[in-house]
Amino acid sequence: MKPRLSGFTLIELVVTVAIVGILASIAVPLSELGMQRMKEQELRSALRQIREALDAYKQATQEGRIQRRADGSGYPRSLDELAGGVEDAKSLVRTKIYFLRRLPRDPFFSQSATSAADTWGKRAYASPPDAPFEGEDVFDVYSLSERVGLNGVPYREW
Repeated sequence: MKPRLSGFTLIELVVTVAIVGILASIAVPLSELGMQRMKEQELRSALRQIREALDAYKQATQEGRIQRRADGSGYPRSLDELAGGVEDAKSLVRTKIYFLRRLPRDPFFSQSATSAADTWGKRAYASPPDAPFEGEDVFDVYSLSERVGLNGVPYREW
C-alpha cells in the first residue's frame, strides 16, 4: 500500500513541488527582465523630455525671449531652469516660460533622496561628446548608471 497525504501520493506531491519550482525559476528572471524593460522605457522617455526641453530653451534664446549672457551658449545654466521657469524678455508683465512641468529622475539612479537634477550626468556645450564634462551650461544629459542595456549599449551612452 502506497502512503497517502491528503489524497495525494508522496510521488505526486514531489512531482508537483518540482514543477512549481521549475515554473518559479522561469518566472523570476522574466519578471526581472520585465522590470528592466520598463525602466529602460522610462529612461528613454526622460532623456527625450529633457533633450526636447533643452532644444526649446535654446530656440527661445535665439528668438530673444530669454536674455542671453554675452559669453553664453544659449543653453540653461542648470536643469532646474527648465522646470523652474525663466523670465520672458519679450513679455511686458514679466511672465515666466516653463519648458517642463517637472524634471524627470533617472530611473536607474538608486538614491531617492537626491534631487532630480543630480540624478543626471550633464554635458556642457564646450565639452566633447566622447568625454563629457559639466561646465557653465547644460547642453545634454546622460545616465550615471554603470549598467548596460538589453541592447548591449551602456545607459550612459543613450
